[in-house]
Amino acid sequence: MLRPIIRRCVIFDVGRVLFDWDLRHLFAKLIDDQDRLEWFVTNVVTPEWHFQHDAGRPLAEMLPELQAEFPEHEALIDAYAARFNETIPGPVPGSLELVERLDDAGVPLFAITNFGHEFWEGFRPSQPIFDRFRDIVVSGTERLMKPDPAIYRLAIERFGIDPAGALFIDDVAHNIAGAESVGFAGHRFVDAATLERELVARGYLAT
Repeated sequence: MLRPIIRRCVIFDVGRVLFDWDLRHLFAKLIDDQDRLEWFVTNVVTPEWHFQHDAGRPLAEMLPELQAEFPEHEALIDAYAARFNETIPGPVPGSLELVERLDDAGVPLFAITNFGHEFWEGFRPSQPIFDRFRDIVVSGTERLMKPDPAIYRLAIERFGIDPAGALFIDDVAHNIAGAESVGFAGHRFVDAATLERELVARGYLAT
């Protein structure tokens, strides 16, 4: 039997929308000089290098390769893998409360996140807020990343949704553009208060 299409829903990004994320949150604990810290996250464990894991590359390949290039930083590179959850210090103020309100109002919730598969396996169980989501597409698991339209098309099929009734929330403009290219409405996340006004204006939440 075919399942009914979900006509209206809200789809969240995770990093910097629901939860704060920055490599500095971890490495500031391990590098006590600000200039050295900035050099390290600009030249060694960089966001661009980290995004390879988001795209599906396993840590078992990434770490030895980088350690061979920067042998003097082997321990810090190991810490990236062992202590990744410390790059995520907590929720973005107000965002989880909006998730709870939407769920309590019966709005179907989903997520599409650029997140490494191995790191997601370690982070997801620590956050019960995700129990309120019907499904989550993780880039590192699928080996597809936002803003590639293919990841949004995968979500449409897997979630069983009508894209015309979906609101996609992300903090990155080109990720919003990718979602809009397959028919989603987009909201560029700035803060929870602005998002709340958008959700009320679109009828997802009552005032």
